[in-house]
Amino acid sequence: MKKLLIYPLVLLALVIIGFNIWGLFTQGTHTPAANPVIADEANRVVIVFGATGSVGNALLKSAMIAPDVDEVHVITRRSSPLIDEGVASGRVVSHMHNDFTDYSDYGDLLSRTNTVLWGLGTTSIGMDDATYTRIHVDFPISFIKAWLAARTDAPMAFHFVTGMGTDPQGDQHWAREKGRTETEMAALAAQTGLRTFSYRSGYIKPTAESAGLADQVVEWLSRPGYLAVTGLELGQSMLEISARVKELPNGSLVDNADTIAYAQAYRARTN
Repeated sequence: MKKLLIYPLVLLALVIIGFNIWGLFTQGTHTPAANPVIADEANRVVIVFGATGSVGNALLKSAMIAPDVDEVHVITRRSSPLIDEGVASGRVVSHMHNDFTDYSDYGDLLSRTNTVLWGLGTTSIGMDDATYTRIHVDFPISFIKAWLAARTDAPMAFHFVTGMGTDPQGDQHWAREKGRTETEMAALAAQTGLRTFSYRSGYIKPTAESAGLADQVVEWLSRPGYLAVTGLELGQSMLEISARVKELPNGSLVDNADTIAYAQAYRARTN
């Protein structure tokens, strides 16, 4: 009986170790420059999308506590405790919005916006392909087109969470569609002041207020191979990459090891 219990545990341990070894050898594409060119105005006005979700909530928190961010705007269908807290403190401006393909009422805001943290998205499980495409392709591409119609002067940075496994030529619909978004948004930004970045993240741990025991365990088990990051680290890395205006080019893909490195650089620079 004991052997029957031990074998699955040993197998699970080997799988976890194997994935971490794989992560150690495959993660880490970019190294933060030791003496970067920093644009102080690069994160003055930030818009957060998807702030009511787990990832977006962490991105919002990172923007709210960032010393280099003057204005934090949320474009959302509904509110959340953190959005309400931010609005009450005067730190956040919330814009209730229903059609994420139409930004005709936001011309003034878009003309002033420097950085967009896009955490809007959902799982592909149980979702039809057309709806998935609308959320993960049509929504971000529509926003970028509207933003570029209002502004093309740098510094501008659009940060999009795609996920580990994203592949424009992949077998799965979600992987192809997110890969298509990566390609299309970089093409739109070419020859403008906008840089787009895609985060092919693995597990993203929620904020401390939302994380449970299971989240702690998953992070602990997958952190050695850079298979996990915290949502706060993700937001901090986005802000750091925005500020390093001469470092990463438009269309760069950012993995978990990159995220951790740039988040560390951000904390070292701003604390």
